[in-house]
Amino acid sequence: MKSHRTVTQRQEAQAERKLVEALLTMRTSEECRSFLRDLCTPAELQAMADRWAVVQWLQQDVPYREIHRLTGVSVTTIGRVARYLANGNGGYALATRRLEGSSHG
Repeated sequence: MKSHRTVTQRQEAQAERKLVEALLTMRTSEECRSFLRDLCTPAELQAMADRWAVVQWLQQDVPYREIHRLTGVSVTTIGRVARYLANGNGGYALATRRLEGSSHG
């Protein structure tokens, strides 16, 4: 979050929870897409989409330089995504597992 704001960590956490709750009210991928397009700038949305694309390549053990060549995403961002994929909060792995499960069943 912005460092110049006078918001407590508790307020930041509450705002994040409310955002997550709003996301969870979306019932279809189209509703979620509309919400994200209203919430994010095109650049922010592209950055998130790029990171998600990188996850798929990393899980296939594609080298960073090749991912960069395929996606145009910087090697620094690829490394950051790899760190969170390995040691983050588990969200990337959970989403991937659930998507794989829904496409096979």
